[in-house]
Amino acid sequence: MSEELGKAIGVVRAEIDAIDDQLLHLLNERARCAQRVGEIKAQHGEAGFVYRPEREAQILRRLQEANPGPLANDNVTWLFRQVMSICLSLEQPLSVAFLGPLGTFSESAAVRHFGHAARLLPQISIDDVFREVEANHADFAVVPIENSTEGAIGRTLDLLLTTPLKVCGEVVLRIHQHLLTKATSLGEIKRVYSHAQSLAQCHEWLNRTLPGAQRVPVGSNAQAAQLAASEPDAAAIAGDAAGERYDLPKLAASIEDEPNNTTRFVVLGRHDAGRSGRDKTSLVMSAPNRTGSLSYLLAPFSEHGVSMTRLESRPSRHTLWEYVFFVDLEGHHDDANVRAALEELSRRAAYLKTLGSYPVAVF
Repeated sequence: MSEELGKAIGVVRAEIDAIDDQLLHLLNERARCAQRVGEIKAQHGEAGFVYRPEREAQILRRLQEANPGPLANDNVTWLFRQVMSICLSLEQPLSVAFLGPLGTFSESAAVRHFGHAARLLPQISIDDVFREVEANHADFAVVPIENSTEGAIGRTLDLLLTTPLKVCGEVVLRIHQHLLTKATSLGEIKRVYSHAQSLAQCHEWLNRTLPGAQRVPVGSNAQAAQLAASEPDAAAIAGDAAGERYDLPKLAASIEDEPNNTTRFVVLGRHDAGRSGRDKTSLVMSAPNRTGSLSYLLAPFSEHGVSMTRLESRPSRHTLWEYVFFVDLEGHHDDANVRAALEELSRRAAYLKTLGSYPVAVF
């Protein structure tokens, strides 16, 4: 390196050092402000309300709108989620239950939403994820609710019918499925482990590439990676996190049949969220068993100018051939038009349960 080049780089590095010092000072100032917020909440009897989903969503949206670059918005969002996660942990570390073991897409969704400072609690089933929060062993739960390729996650919908928990957030995660194995060629693979949903998402790729391999569904993709790590002639279909955690090389990348394969997760807590300015409301309802009952139920939404973003039917499990309908609406249940539509719906529906209002996912 020439002396002139060294001096020029040295000047820029000195600027970076000065900026790092400023960042360190400002981050600690932000942390002290977060601590003061906690103290004020405690003085007013709201010490338990540490995490406010609507406030976090408002911060992230404001920062994205103000971002001048060159950092991309998704990088800014990731960075400030970590900052907020660490600041929240100074007040009270959040505990988050999710479908484990470590290395699942559910873990990735939990980290994406709550940051790395949250205390993660992997569970062996979706039922256990719900139970951890219902029993006050965890503050929040993160569970998958629908996939763009395979549709709704039935067990999550069934449990939402009866749980006292509220939906207070959502996470939308782009799903890249990889073939992870210690085998060095496709010809060595005799078994492929994965969650049933992931096997279905890669069905055509498996038909073309590994038609003779046994497909073995297991409880999670991370469990599949654990099994494949101990069997030289086996592979797992899983994500990057599982491959890194269980030291499994990637023999084939992004093998999902649908290139835009995406899973939506919901965040569950003991309270839903306040208004953030861009919200959703989720509910479940049943129609009286007569002709035209569904259109009768949906009419209040159009009458009050409320847009539906999702309508999913599910057997009621109480009466043969009767169904419940899961609905997502644009808006918060405290918005005047949504509130009016729900009031009218409550008079028409045989059964109605508002699952919660929450901010639309911030990417």
